[in-house]
Amino acid sequence: MFEDNRPHRHWASIGAATALLLATAAAGAAGAEPAPAAPDTVTTAAATAGCGTTPTLRSGTHTIQSGGKSRSFVLSVPDDYDNTRRHRLVFGFHWWGGTMNDVASGGSDGDVYAHYGLRRLANNTAIFVAPQGLGNGWANSGGEDVAFVDDMTKRIEDALCVDTAQRFALGFSYGGAMSYALACARATAFRAVAVIGAPRELSGCGGGTQPIAYLGIHGISDNIASGRALRDRFVRNNGCTAQNPPEPAAGSATHTTTAYTGCRTGYPVVWAPFDGGHQQGPVDGCAGCESGARSWVKTEVWKFFTGEQAPTPTTFRLRGEAGGRCLDVDGANSANGTRMIVWDCNGGANQQFTRNGEELRVMGKCLDVPGNAAAGTRVRIWDCQGGTNQQWGVNADGTIRNAQSGLCLDVNGAATANGSAVIVWNCHTGANQRWATA
Repeated sequence: MFEDNRPHRHWASIGAATALLLATAAAGAAGAEPAPAAPDTVTTAAATAGCGTTPTLRSGTHTIQSGGKSRSFVLSVPDDYDNTRRHRLVFGFHWWGGTMNDVASGGSDGDVYAHYGLRRLANNTAIFVAPQGLGNGWANSGGEDVAFVDDMTKRIEDALCVDTAQRFALGFSYGGAMSYALACARATAFRAVAVIGAPRELSGCGGGTQPIAYLGIHGISDNIASGRALRDRFVRNNGCTAQNPPEPAAGSATHTTTAYTGCRTGYPVVWAPFDGGHQQGPVDGCAGCESGARSWVKTEVWKFFTGEQAPTPTTFRLRGEAGGRCLDVDGANSANGTRMIVWDCNGGANQQFTRNGEELRVMGKCLDVPGNAAAGTRVRIWDCQGGTNQQWGVNADGTIRNAQSGLCLDVNGAATANGSAVIVWNCHTGANQRWATA
């Protein structure tokens, strides 16, 4: 739901060679929270070889050798590229019969749709890659196209400063199938994929057992059963609660967006079917229209890639990942100053939250910390007053950050027992700081 700048794993999916990172308190500090044991999903982005060096790649067409073949791609580097800042890396795969230039230029829609419309939305925060498929397709014979992505990634990251926690892939039709192949084979290298109108596993699915953040977009008259089947692999892999999400009616000229519940923290699945056929740029309110410039798709994808997921349910609980218990108003007491704990998840009003802007409300009060709270301060409820000490950023990595202090909602000492205190602490993305809606 919010911009995600964390240096960690999935949402951030990071290569196996990256190091673990957990924030630790100063040695011997009184009352310091011990660093929790590093969960197996917390890693940090490694600096690429291109960080801090003079760039040796620039925007334009490049050719490399991959699997004994000459392979090409169009690279788009931010106009204000800074070699000290890690950039997102976004691969956009063309459709059957399309080309890398179609993706990089935006085709008939022009620059507003360059790189599936994401380049403008990125506003110079990302490096974009439009690869060329063999025979204008992505058959991925013997895994050669996945290997091509590996080779491009290495070449780019050797030359430019990339955030290895923020690699993404998307594509339409055959390009969607190629993005799906990467979700299967490179779930530990890519943070998220967007699969648009992929007819089936045309590019294969080597592996396919690991979780990855997954956005599926598909027309209801375009063999929708195939799109659902592709989606459901990652519903299972990501541990989401199985459901039959709503889909728009034929003739409605609309789309629906559903974020699955129960998914492992950091591994959302979002399903966005639309009333239409085999299209990459459907337009709401315009039956059969195709326009990347006017379509809602690019915005939906960019929001997903940057962590702005589909809206949080109207009423929800916040379940801690470490112990599986829910954020709870102690004793169901609605008085100002009542402290927050974790407790077995139940249907009580003292665990039912709603969102009002940046406020998290429960029992008619706001989740609150005293003004300018220091690390270790207990979290409480208080009358809603609109202050930044009552505003919380719910991040795609599962952390919940206080707007005033910059500290994260934390189960003290990584405890898991009923009644464990909830505090704010330096953000480290450990399991005791990761929360999922339930």
